[in-house]
Amino acid sequence: MQISEVKKKDQEKAFLDVARALYKNDPEWVCPLDSDIDAVFDPSKNTFYQHGEATRWILKNDQGSVIGRIAAFINEKKANYGDKRIGGIGFFECIDDSAAANLMFDTAVEWLKERKVTTVDGPINFGENDQYWGLLVEGFTQPSYGMAYNHPYYQKMFEDYGFYVKMEQITNEFNLEKGLSPRFVKIAEYVIKRRPNLTTKPFDPSKIDQFAEDFMDIYNSAWAEFENFTPIKKDYVIETFRKIKPIVDPGVIQFAYVNDEPAAFVMCLPDVNQIFKKFNGKLNLWNKLRFLYLKKTNFITRVRVVVMGSKPKFQNMGLESVLTYRAFQHTINNTNVKDIELSWVGDFNDKMLAIHKGLGAEPSKKHITYRLELN
Repeated sequence: MQISEVKKKDQEKAFLDVARALYKNDPEWVCPLDSDIDAVFDPSKNTFYQHGEATRWILKNDQGSVIGRIAAFINEKKANYGDKRIGGIGFFECIDDSAAANLMFDTAVEWLKERKVTTVDGPINFGENDQYWGLLVEGFTQPSYGMAYNHPYYQKMFEDYGFYVKMEQITNEFNLEKGLSPRFVKIAEYVIKRRPNLTTKPFDPSKIDQFAEDFMDIYNSAWAEFENFTPIKKDYVIETFRKIKPIVDPGVIQFAYVNDEPAAFVMCLPDVNQIFKKFNGKLNLWNKLRFLYLKKTNFITRVRVVVMGSKPKFQNMGLESVLTYRAFQHTINNTNVKDIELSWVGDFNDKMLAIHKGLGAEPSKKHITYRLELN
């Protein structure tokens, strides 16, 4: 076997194509867009290169066929935490061969050791954790856009190498045709009635700058106490909003304000993977036209709740329930969506998991973020 760092165009293509080869017989897999994966490793498109670095490798067998890939990264804004220096690996794909997996793990770990890393998390992304994060261990059904999907045997590869569970990420789902839980509706309407100083607004794409400011304000306050947290910047939020603008339904992104102060938000996105599954990772002009057509024909029947949060001082007011209620009301009244995916919530987040339960959602998937301590 031979492992090579990706430096040339043909290697970049091989890095993408190995996944297509490994999943060609898997009916549930959805090929991520080549342009999305390429953007992760493009310093001109990924702002994380301003304070970090990343690289990737492909693995070939003795006959010259690509049989695996892996990436490694370090984000200097999040690397140093307590007595640890943390790096990450991700975008792992491999044939069912432990020697091949171990060679790629060894190579990525050695690169991280050269950068004084003591702790490795994976599989993660060189970016925020809303995409390409965690190893799927339960619920091997079609993934929604941005959610990680992998072969079941990867779990054994990670654990045999020495990775242990850092956290579990729980995804639940429910069917809107069953209706919202009466108890959940009662709680949301009670909060709305009890708090006249509370207002809600759907996202307005024509006012990206203001909503980006509000999102950043809420997000940085809500996650400030989490391990290894680094505040997000407004330009990153604006770029994210611009990226999702062609696919977003403004009614399923809701903001709450208390006395006009930004207090909470919920962001849901249509599951464009239902369309992208037809494209095999290629978003050329023809597929762009196909996407616009299919999007207008109510082809998408699933929405993913990507993230929700509220400032700490507002976290006991029931705002998350109100915003979820508003978003789902819009979905029921204005779309063809039937299924809601509530993804993914860390096993430590009892409050969000309670909201899922209150909605009547049922377990759907489980991802694991693993950790490896280097001696």
